[in-house]
Amino acid sequence: MKEYTFSVIIPAHNEEKYIGKCLEAIQKAAKKVKPEQVQTIVVANRCTDSTAAIAEKYGAEVIVNDDKCISSIRNSGARAAKCEIIVTIDADSIMSENSLKEIKEMLGSGKYVGGGTRAKFERMSVGIFFSAAYVAANLAPAMIKNKAALSGGMFWCYKKDFDDIGGFDESLVSLEDLDFAARLNQLGKSRGQRYGTLKKSYIVTSSRKFDEFGDWYLIKNRRLTKRIFTGKDREAADSFYYDVR
Repeated sequence: MKEYTFSVIIPAHNEEKYIGKCLEAIQKAAKKVKPEQVQTIVVANRCTDSTAAIAEKYGAEVIVNDDKCISSIRNSGARAAKCEIIVTIDADSIMSENSLKEIKEMLGSGKYVGGGTRAKFERMSVGIFFSAAYVAANLAPAMIKNKAALSGGMFWCYKKDFDDIGGFDESLVSLEDLDFAARLNQLGKSRGQRYGTLKKSYIVTSSRKFDEFGDWYLIKNRRLTKRIFTGKDREAADSFYYDVR
C-alpha cells in the first residue's frame, strides 16, 4: 500500500490541562504508520497559559491565530500543513492508537473522500446522555437534508480535497463541523465516493463543557442551544465557546 504523510491540526485555546495527552496519543498513532511522516500542528489561539510551551516540548509546530472563529483557527493550521492528508482533532480529545493507520487504509482504498469518527465522552451520566440525544435531534434535519448521518469529532481527508471545498467556512462561529462534513460529502458523491466513519478507531473527548456548565445545561438552556445551532450567533458562541477558560 502507498505510503502517506499526515498533517494533524489541533486548535488550542488555553489547553495546558489536555494538550499533552492529545499529543501523546498522536505520537502513539504515528508509530503505527511512520513517525517521520506525521506533522503535528498546534494552533495556539489567544493562549495565556503554557499550551504553546507544552506543544513545543512534544515536538509540535506551533502557530498563532487570535481569531474568535474556530473555522479560521483550523484553516490557519491547514495552510501550514505540508502533507498529503489532513486530520483535525480538538485539543481535549484523544485519538485511538490505530487511527492514522485506519485513515491510510480507508483513503487508500479509493472508496472514501474522507470522513470523521465516533466519539466517546470521558465520563457519562444521565444528563450527558440526554443532552447528547437532544443535540442529535436538533442536527437530524441537516442529516436528512444531506441524506447521510455524517460523523465528526476528528475529520480526515486529502489536503487537495480540503482546499478544493474551501476548508472550514469562516462565516460560521459554530456548527462549522457539520457544514464541512456536508460539503466533503457532496464532493465525494460527485466522484462516486462515500463519506466514511472510522470503523475500529474512535476518539475519547473530555466532558469539560458539562463539568463547567452542568450535565443538563444544554437542555435547561434550550433557547441558547438553538442559537448556537444557527452557526452565526456571535453572542451565543462567545458565551459557550470563545470566552470560556
